[in-house]
Amino acid sequence: MQWHALKPDAPRQDVDNFETKALADTHTDFTNVPTRYRSSYFLHIWGNGYAAAYYAYQWTVMLDDDAYDWFDKHGGMTRANGQRFRDMILSKGHTMDYAPMFRAFYGKDPDIGPMLEHRGLKP
Repeated sequence: MQWHALKPDAPRQDVDNFETKALADTHTDFTNVPTRYRSSYFLHIWGNGYAAAYYAYQWTVMLDDDAYDWFDKHGGMTRANGQRFRDMILSKGHTMDYAPMFRAFYGKDPDIGPMLEHRGLKP
């Protein structure tokens, strides 16, 4: 399939027809596995200020990988470690900002290193 950029003055395109053709052209239009989501379903990503907020998901992924790293460095999933995490993070809910809670739990600011390592991106 060959892709072409649209010029600014191009007429409005029919996204659903484009996707149907793209699926057929790439032989990924499986009858038994219908397309669940279409590009046009994701308008919330491009409008309403969601685009910037989307990166908050990656921030939480980084915190998750960093917290997992703490468990690895402190003996794994022991009852004591789980209780510490429960007491210092989970039980607090939305009562505090997560940055101070994370610092108190881990003893340092969040680090992107464990996330990069987990995804195979660390040199």
